[in-house]
Amino acid sequence: MEMRELRAEAESQLRGAAGRSKRSGNVPFPPAFVIARADQESLAPLARMIQGGRGGAVRLRLYLCITMMATSKPYDLKKPPTPRAWASILALDPRTGERRVTRSLKWLADNGFIRLEKRWGGPSAITLLSPAGDSGDYVRPIEQGRYVGVPVEFWTLGWILDLSPTAIALLLVLLEALGGHSAARYITTERRRRYGLSADTWTKATQELVGHGLLVVGREPQGGFYDYQRMRNTYLVDVERLKKLPGAAKG
Repeated sequence: MEMRELRAEAESQLRGAAGRSKRSGNVPFPPAFVIARADQESLAPLARMIQGGRGGAVRLRLYLCITMMATSKPYDLKKPPTPRAWASILALDPRTGERRVTRSLKWLADNGFIRLEKRWGGPSAITLLSPAGDSGDYVRPIEQGRYVGVPVEFWTLGWILDLSPTAIALLLVLLEALGGHSAARYITTERRRRYGLSADTWTKATQELVGHGLLVVGREPQGGFYDYQRMRNTYLVDVERLKKLPGAAKG
């Protein structure tokens, strides 16, 4: 199957999954998934999930899809896709996709993001656990107060397939940092450290998001009028752009 056919089939399945889950509006993620506590020495769960190159890409996309699909208590997929079906949903190479999915599901389970329960004659049932990766119960982020909302079109229009895992991670990071504000904001060095993304990752992912029309990067002076005026970057995510096709006009 050619890549174009793989992509078209994946988009169709993503739309079907969102429809069956009755998803609309935003899919919520807790800030604790995106940013580490100020006193936390380990990486934030999101940064930890994307480590490992191609493996990180499948882990992140799988986890985001499971979160989008598991909408009500006990936040599980009793009849989840088979590894082959997951590979199709994520537009993976049919020759290696099943193996990559199986490894990624095991990683998510071993690291406390999901629970796998073997079922006779079918794929293991999947239960969503705490996004902190501590094997705790999943609690809807909107019940905990502030949350990071990702429009369901991120899945249904195929953005999850178009964006690299590092660009997806930075998108979530910036949505958390902006906190729903519609004005561009500067992100402090300390806060950037807590997100756990390297400077190289930040730079490349920024360029990718800008190229897709999802991010506007501005410049503003740092310091008072009589201070040496250093310039610093400000960031503004165009959330409405996520509600248009990735290849659509950006205006």
